[in-house]
Amino acid sequence: MIYLRSILFQAFFWVWSATLAILMLVTLVLPRAANRAVLSFWSHGVIQGLRWLAGVRIEVRGKEHVPTGPALIAAKHQSMFDVFSQFAILPDACFVMKKELLMVPLFGWHGLKAKMIVVDRKGHSTALKKLVRDSIDRMKETRQVVIFPEGTRGKVGQPGDYKPGIAALYRELELPVTPLALNCGQHWKHKSLLVEPGVIVFEYLPPIPAGLKRGEFMRELQTRIDTATKALEDEGI
Repeated sequence: MIYLRSILFQAFFWVWSATLAILMLVTLVLPRAANRAVLSFWSHGVIQGLRWLAGVRIEVRGKEHVPTGPALIAAKHQSMFDVFSQFAILPDACFVMKKELLMVPLFGWHGLKAKMIVVDRKGHSTALKKLVRDSIDRMKETRQVVIFPEGTRGKVGQPGDYKPGIAALYRELELPVTPLALNCGQHWKHKSLLVEPGVIVFEYLPPIPAGLKRGEFMRELQTRIDTATKALEDEGI
């Protein structure tokens, strides 16, 4: 039954996503608000598909910590659902994405229209400077900048390898950082068509205050995210 439900959901997901991506072409010539509204609609549709077809319910914990204005969010990364789920949760999410994704048909165009922060990971110091500069611009637009400090999706139960980008943003933006723990990888598995029924939890943790030294901040961030993520995994929901 799990395999059948997974196939039904995957078929729905790709048809739904392709249809919305094509319909969204009209938003390329409209104000960004139209793009934002359709992304939210798409994300809500995926969430409903997960519930009714795959038996996966979505739960948001720590709602009191969900930012509504300009904010910096550092999230665990286990699945592609980590990304587009946030369009349904945050008012105006802006993701830090690798340059290579711009080459994906339709996706790249919509990413540019949504004014995502594009980073060339081979650019080193130049890339970091662009990351900071673009993030400052997005803060002026009262957006929530979401960065995955590990840089790529990790395996469930595997401690994160946190990259320096988040430390640079923390220092230069002089803002608190909201850690986000999750358990998406237990249900929507990376490189697998199988979708396990249960509860996907997004847990927004109390913000880490601005002003900590780099080493102290990185230790605190990783401890909070990895500890909360491990707790969610141990729940087995």
